[in-house]
Amino acid sequence: MPKLINLSQFQQEKIGIMLRILSGIMLAIMVALIKYLVDLVPLGQLVFFRSAFALIPLIIFMVWQNNFPSALKTTNPKGHLIRCVFGTLAMFAAFATLRFLPIAEATSLTYLSPIILVILATLILKETISTQRWWGVLLGFLGLLVMTVPNFSTNTSTKTLIGIGLGVITAFLMASALLRVRQLTLKGEKIATITFYFAISGTVISLLTLSTWIIPNVTQWVILISIGVIGGIYQLLMTLSFSYANASVLATYEYLGILWALLIGMFFFDEIPNIFFWIAVPLILAGAVVAKPRKVPEKTKGRPH
Repeated sequence: MPKLINLSQFQQEKIGIMLRILSGIMLAIMVALIKYLVDLVPLGQLVFFRSAFALIPLIIFMVWQNNFPSALKTTNPKGHLIRCVFGTLAMFAAFATLRFLPIAEATSLTYLSPIILVILATLILKETISTQRWWGVLLGFLGLLVMTVPNFSTNTSTKTLIGIGLGVITAFLMASALLRVRQLTLKGEKIATITFYFAISGTVISLLTLSTWIIPNVTQWVILISIGVIGGIYQLLMTLSFSYANASVLATYEYLGILWALLIGMFFFDEIPNIFFWIAVPLILAGAVVAKPRKVPEKTKGRPH
């Protein structure tokens, strides 16, 4: 979306911040709806609706921007395929995590992804990582230990341990997908193209689980479709926010996701985090903040095309 004319930088940043906050709220609503259905609907069916119906707002937006179908052209189909596989697997793992953990704990574990991304960028992209970002990795690892080690006792349920394992796997898959996104954007691929093919891949891959699907009732139909549409709106709002404000301005507001997850978990699912959660989350969030790069190259920002 082109920026509005005659707006100061301060006003542009206010719009960007508002869009980023709204995107976080949309994501929290989507996660709450998934949590509501995750024990009733097969994971593959959830991934299908999340992916397929996200295409509706995405295509409408691209048509409005006169970028459809031109935005679908790519010179790197293999790169998109790898990114889409990692991203779709991350979606399966994230939804599965919600079966075993409260929303706030499942959400907090996803913030390990930028910390894991530092390690992957070092090993795969051969990037030079600053001492500061390695401190971020250490903080995130300490947070993970605080959240997980107390659960390794005879009194801890297998369900919790499985949830923690799935949460870490989700973070690793998300980091792998983000690494591929970084590679694609560095090669000139548009964010709209990356987002579209990700939604398509989730739709196609989830169809492989068709034999396990159920026939939803009316309420479930409404929620399933809402999950996809809200997910698509979340992606658009997040992308648009970067066209109004720099990543450094918006970074702080990304971590409001923990707050929304806490509120939803407490008020709608009666989920009260334990003491270890309150100790671990600041460490994980601090690690995520420190581990993130301070400057984002112009062509790698999430601007819409």
